[in-house]
Amino acid sequence: MKTFFSIFLCLALSGLNQAATLSPVGQWQTIDDETGAAKSRVTLWLKNGELLGRIDTLLKPEEPNPICDECKGTRKNQPIEGMTFVWGLTENGKQWDGGIILDPGNGKEYKARLRLTDQGERLEVRGYIGFALLGRTQIWQRLP
Repeated sequence: MKTFFSIFLCLALSGLNQAATLSPVGQWQTIDDETGAAKSRVTLWLKNGELLGRIDTLLKPEEPNPICDECKGTRKNQPIEGMTFVWGLTENGKQWDGGIILDPGNGKEYKARLRLTDQGERLEVRGYIGFALLGRTQIWQRLP
């Protein structure tokens, strides 16, 4: 009976550990949904229950130190590297939604939905206008 209880306890604790790691928080490599090429490295973090994202490094920028000249408000003409480009997402069951994602290439802001796949190693990032059907999805890969 002790052996059975020990095995049960170990399995339960490993399940809790796995559930704790299934979070979008961390570093990710973004993948262009049109070309399949790696585009950037980003960091996602939580602040007061809100998921935020920052562009850390652009992997192959067309020009050195690009700025977001098409952005609006405080992001206009700011460097893309270091820019917060995801904000307002909150956990909603197995996904994160209700926030915004910015495309710094064109300055447009879209509603966003994020969902972990492959045991937390990939992240489906959906940007859309109005309904989630009217948008596009990128798959990001978790960095070690």
